[in-house]
Amino acid sequence: MVQNKEKVETQAAEALTNGAVEPKAAQAPTRKGTKASDFRKERKFVIEGFDLAQVEAVVKSHPALFASPFPPRFINNIYFDTREFRNYRDNVAGSMKREKFRIRWYGEQFGQLKKPVLEIKIKRGLAGTKKYAPLKPIVLKPGFSIADIREWLNESDLSPEYLEALRYLDPTLHNRYRRKYFLSADKRFRVTLDDQLSYMNVPKLPGFFVRREVEYGKVVMELKYDTEHDGDASWLTDHLPFRLAKNSKYVIGVKKLDIWNEHEW
Repeated sequence: MVQNKEKVETQAAEALTNGAVEPKAAQAPTRKGTKASDFRKERKFVIEGFDLAQVEAVVKSHPALFASPFPPRFINNIYFDTREFRNYRDNVAGSMKREKFRIRWYGEQFGQLKKPVLEIKIKRGLAGTKKYAPLKPIVLKPGFSIADIREWLNESDLSPEYLEALRYLDPTLHNRYRRKYFLSADKRFRVTLDDQLSYMNVPKLPGFFVRREVEYGKVVMELKYDTEHDGDASWLTDHLPFRLAKNSKYVIGVKKLDIWNEHEW
């Protein structure tokens, strides 16, 4: 009973820190009907010249009394884009309305993936929200290709809406990083610290060369909160010795690997 209670409390803290509850298999959501209250804001900091322990010490000494609600974990993503790389170009141009499709899972990069999800990140100005649809558990092998991803999606129980949208998108980038989580004492603000960032291309067919780039000595901090707390966020950032910066892991990976040239078929 005690173990079950601790598990429930950990899951609740995780959901609060991430800003969303893990999707249930029978509740594949739709992008329609997104409410203003579903959105949250993010402020990002790209930190170089400090190691992770130093950045973590700054967070823990903050007057908002941040604490870690659960252990760090690795995050893995496979991003999608159009053949014209519209998502990439919209991000670089600073478009106020953007949608990004990606597959996400936690833990090991390869092997048995038990709870992968298709995630749609919706951006409206400085605020954003996410929608999720569960995917079929699979065994992912190194060197997977676009063809393997398409087969995986087709075998998952996705809604017709998602399947139609994915018809016009290709898997373009795979990235991975370690994330540490922190939650303020009043539970209104979440901070994440990402390091060990790596990027790989997704070849069209099996057997093609997979290129990999790694970012060393870099920590990406993200401050996340519901839009109703925007007025207090400036006070919080004033107590951080880091500069706000624009940062997109997808844009960085595409640039580092020159992926758009690879997809000129």
